[in-house]
Amino acid sequence: MRNIKLGKTNLEVPAIAVGCMRIGSLEKKAAEAFVKNALEIGANFFDHADIYGGGVCETVFSEAIGMNSSIRGKIFLQSKCGIVPGKMFDFSKEHILKSVDGILGRLKTDYLDVLLLHRPDALMEPEEVAEAFNILEESGKVRYFGVSNQDPSTIALLQRFMKQPIAADQLQLSITNASMIAQPLNINMADELSLDRDNGVLNYCRLNEITIQPWSPLQHGMFAGTFLGNEKFAGLNATLDEIAKKYEVSSASIAMAWLLRHPAKLMPVTGTTSPQRLRDCVKASEITLSREEWYQIYLAAGHRLP
Repeated sequence: MRNIKLGKTNLEVPAIAVGCMRIGSLEKKAAEAFVKNALEIGANFFDHADIYGGGVCETVFSEAIGMNSSIRGKIFLQSKCGIVPGKMFDFSKEHILKSVDGILGRLKTDYLDVLLLHRPDALMEPEEVAEAFNILEESGKVRYFGVSNQDPSTIALLQRFMKQPIAADQLQLSITNASMIAQPLNINMADELSLDRDNGVLNYCRLNEITIQPWSPLQHGMFAGTFLGNEKFAGLNATLDEIAKKYEVSSASIAMAWLLRHPAKLMPVTGTTSPQRLRDCVKASEITLSREEWYQIYLAAGHRLP
C-alpha cells in the first residue's frame, strides 16, 4: 500500500482507509479475520464514527484487533462526532468533548489520530468548536482535526477560529456520484451538469491542502448499493471489466484506481466487510490508469464532455 500525506499534518497514511461502519454486523471471528486481513495488506488507517451502530462498531473493532499499547502504535484511528441521530447536529463544546471521551472508551485508546466533525451544524459557533479542539489537542486526546460533508465557506469559517489546520474533508464521491468532478468540466454550459452542487469543494481542498476522503467509493446514490455488477450500469461495468482484464485485477480495483488517479490525491474510505473486496481495493494503490482510461470510465458512467 502506498502512502500519502494527510493534509498539512505530519502523518504519512495509507492511500486507502478502512471504513468500519458495517463491522458491527460481523460475528467475533469474522471481525477478527477482517481486521487481521487489513493489517496484513498494509491497510492500517481505520475510519469510525460514534453513530456507527450506535457506538457498537467501535467496540467490536477494539475487541477484534485486541487493542493494546503495542497494537495502537501500529495503526491510525479516525472517528467522527456531531450527529445526534434523528434529532439534530451538535457541534457544541460540551457535546464534542463528551463524544470524544465515549469514542476513546469504546476504542480502548487514549487518543485519536484524527477527529472529524460529522455533517454541518447550522448552529455551529466556530469559536466554541475551536475551544473544544484546543482542549482535546492539549490533553493529548486528539492529534489532528477535520470535517465531513462540509463546503468551502463552512470550512473557511471554522478555520478562521482554529489554530490547527483542517486536515481532511470526508465527502461522498464515486464514479457514479462525481458531481464535484463533472461540474467544473461543464462550467458555463446551459444544462444540468453545469449546476454547482458542491460549491467548488474539490479545488478548494486542493488549494488549501485538505485531503478529500471519498466515502461510498463503490456505491451509487445515497446508500443504493454498489454499481459493480449492477445491471443499471451495464456500460460502466463492461468498461471496468475490460480495463481490469488488462491489469489482471478485479473491477473493484479499477473503480478505486479511478479515484486514486485524480491529482487531488484522494483517500477513499472503503465500506466493505469482505476481506477479498478489501484486498481488491488496496490493490488499486498499485495501479495508475492512463488519462485515456480514466476518461473512458468517466464517460461509461454516463457523464458527458461539453
